[in-house]
Amino acid sequence: MIKAIFFDIDGTLVNKNAKALESTKQAIALAQEQGIICGVATGRGPVHLSQQIDELNLDVFVTYNGQLVYTKDETIRADHFPEETLKRIVTFSDDYHRQIMFGSRKSLEGSSLMRFGQKKWAKKLSRFLPKRFPVTIAKNLVSRFSIHRKDQRYFDLAILKEPIYQCVLLSAKSEESFLKEQLEGCHLTRSNPYTVDIIPAGGSKLVGIKRCAEHFNLSLDEVMAFGDSWNDLEMLSHVGYGVAMGNAEEEIKKAAKYVTKSNEEDGIYQALSHYDVIR
Repeated sequence: MIKAIFFDIDGTLVNKNAKALESTKQAIALAQEQGIICGVATGRGPVHLSQQIDELNLDVFVTYNGQLVYTKDETIRADHFPEETLKRIVTFSDDYHRQIMFGSRKSLEGSSLMRFGQKKWAKKLSRFLPKRFPVTIAKNLVSRFSIHRKDQRYFDLAILKEPIYQCVLLSAKSEESFLKEQLEGCHLTRSNPYTVDIIPAGGSKLVGIKRCAEHFNLSLDEVMAFGDSWNDLEMLSHVGYGVAMGNAEEEIKKAAKYVTKSNEEDGIYQALSHYDVIR
């Protein structure tokens, strides 16, 4: 029996216009009427989260890929970088002049280029790019813009005095082995080909969901999760009901127990109907 449902945000809970479909809102409301806990499991942080999820009235928030988990009333999990690991990330970013963002509970600071990418109108411009942007062009763009000016120093950022739960680095997938060598004590995950999310070793969306399940006295067999990208792979493989969106990466579809329609085609409503959560 399904007692909790977690949704990835981009490519899952919202459409290409960053809006939840009316069918999605209706499906979540109907599930909550039956006492089912509904929440997000996202790589995003708490900053401006209510706008990013179209101000849906959700019950629990698994953010920063499981590192910061909370309800409206309490914090369930808060696992930030140890001081030595964070120092290693900052040193790497300064020494190699990389574009990186640091996420605390209340803010997201770092690369001016990546802060620009967070702006609403910059995201609107990105919609004009093809969904499957040519890999060679993408790699060239990421390589070109991954370096910041050499006079910038991340060690000077005030945010580094706060607990940091996740860093987001501009990086092509081809760099993965290099990054693992450089960033000991870190777990790397990604939701797109252009940036990599860096969290403390041992963390993941699944770890955050497990902590939620413990908090609400549930087993993972009673949990459903929806996703579309690489950072959703682990949670879809281990919860009782892992659902891949129709627009998901092929690897994700293979790991899921069910593949629904896309985030533009009432995929969430269709899957909840399939499992008789709503009728």
